[in-house]
Amino acid sequence: MRAIVYHRYGPPEVLQLEEVEKPVPADDEVLVRVRAASANPLDWHFMRGEPRFMRLMTGLAKPRLARLGVDAAGVVEAAGRGVTAFEPGDEVFGAFRGAFAEYACTRARAVWKKPVNVTFEQAACANVAGLTALQALRDNGRLGAGGKVLVNGASGGVGTFAVQIARCLGAEVTGVCSTRNVELVRSLGAHHVVDYTREDFTRRGERYDVVVDCVWSRSLAQSRRLLAPSGRYVVVGVVPGRIARAMLAGFVSAGRVSMMLARGGPHDRATLADFMRDGKVTPVIDRTYPLAQAREAIRYLEQGHARGKVVIEAAADRR
Repeated sequence: MRAIVYHRYGPPEVLQLEEVEKPVPADDEVLVRVRAASANPLDWHFMRGEPRFMRLMTGLAKPRLARLGVDAAGVVEAAGRGVTAFEPGDEVFGAFRGAFAEYACTRARAVWKKPVNVTFEQAACANVAGLTALQALRDNGRLGAGGKVLVNGASGGVGTFAVQIARCLGAEVTGVCSTRNVELVRSLGAHHVVDYTREDFTRRGERYDVVVDCVWSRSLAQSRRLLAPSGRYVVVGVVPGRIARAMLAGFVSAGRVSMMLARGGPHDRATLADFMRDGKVTPVIDRTYPLAQAREAIRYLEQGHARGKVVIEAAADRR
C-alpha cells in the first residue's frame, strides 16, 4: 500500500510517498481503508520535531514512527478477534496511527461510526479539531447555557468547530477573525464577529465567561481584560515559544487560564457524530489534496491561513 513517511525531522520536503507493508490489526484494533484524512498542526509539529521536548516521545534523533497523520475516516477492512463493536464494511472516523495512507490501524475505542449523511472528508476533520473545541468549551471552560463565549481564531480548524459547538451548548458567541473570513464565521452561527485587522477585540469592553484562544496573539494582561469575574481563558494546542507563558498564566490566575490538548474518548466522538448527523455542526473544508500531495497540504497548513480544515484524500478513486 502507499503511505506518507518521513525518516528525519525537518520541513515538508522530508515527506515521501512510499510503498509500505499493509498493517495487521491487533486483537483490540480495526484495520481501516482510509478514504480521507485531515491535516493538523500536530502533524507538522511531529514532522519538524518541534517543540524539542516532543522528541522525548517521538524519538530524539529521528522519528520512531515513520508514518504521519492522526485523523481519518474510512471503511473497516478487518477487525481484531477481541473487537465486537465494529465489523468489515462499517464506516468510521477517529484517531489513527499513520493516517496519511491507504490503510491504517487503530484501537477500536479510538473510532466511532460515521453518520450516513456526513461525507468521509467531513468526518475526517472532526477528531482532533472537534474534540479540542468540545473539551475546551465544556470541560476547561465549564461553559453553561446562556454563557458568553469569545473564540479567537474563529475561522481556523478548531475555531470553526468551537463557534458551532458553542451554539449547540446554548452560548452567545463572538468570533474573532480577519476581514476575508468575517462572512464565513457569521455563517457558522456567531452572534457577533470582530475583524481584528480593524478593531482590538481586547479593548471593546466586553467580558466573557469563556475565551477559547486558538492563536494567543495577545499578552496575559490583555487576555485577562476579556474575562468576566469567574471567566476562564483556554489556550488550545501547542503554541511554539509560549508554553512556559501558558503554564505561568495558569499558575498566577488560579486555574482560570489553561492550556489544553484534546483527549480521546468514545463518548465525545459520539457527541460530535450526533452534532454532525443533526446538522448542528458542519466541518469547514478549505482545500483538498490527493495523497501524493500531502507535502503541499502540510506546507499550506503551516502558513496559518487555512479556513477550516485541510483534507488529504487517500483514495479518491474508491468512492
